[in-house]
Amino acid sequence: MNADAVFAFQLRNPVHNGHALLMTDTKKTLKDRGYKKPVLLLHPLGGWTKDDDVPLPWRMKQHQALLDEKVLDPDSTVMAIFPSPMMYAGPTEVQWHAKARMATGCNFYIVGRDPAGMPHPDTKEDLYHPQHGAKVLTMAPGLTQLEIVPFRVAAYNKVKKAMDFFDPARKDDFLFISGTKMRAMAREGKTPPDGFMAPRAWKVMVEYYQSIAK
Repeated sequence: MNADAVFAFQLRNPVHNGHALLMTDTKKTLKDRGYKKPVLLLHPLGGWTKDDDVPLPWRMKQHQALLDEKVLDPDSTVMAIFPSPMMYAGPTEVQWHAKARMATGCNFYIVGRDPAGMPHPDTKEDLYHPQHGAKVLTMAPGLTQLEIVPFRVAAYNKVKKAMDFFDPARKDDFLFISGTKMRAMAREGKTPPDGFMAPRAWKVMVEYYQSIAK
């Protein structure tokens, strides 16, 4: 593919257009920095995940739908399974995710919100700070060949009718659609706001959640 930069995004969930915005924005930023052919490594987790996570075969179908609809550029994207279990081990696991991607040849790594955390079983509060991944990786040893790309929060912009980077100065323009709400909409066969997720990708989500509800 003649890539002169490779950037990776850690995935264990279906991709909505806010995730896609972060990936396409990273590609634009790298081009602005002088790279000619930055390539995205779309790297969904292939090992064990929690029972309520979407299984890998369905996630792969959903990711492929994004490429088919060109929400992500298929000509500059490599989709491959990351054969690792998800242990939800917080800062320790974040370092493993980053170093494993560096070993594949990645130069840049997008760190998401709470990338390896989970809620407390009793209080349901997050066990780790949402930015724990990004903070740990700025201090972790052995990442000299990997530049960490900070996560920017995206939400649904009701004015633009598209996912957009959240602007606190215009907070009333934005709608946050949680994973819980997204799952409920998919189970009920409802359609999310235009621009939240590519239609074919959403169709996969509806098929999955309705299949397990039977």
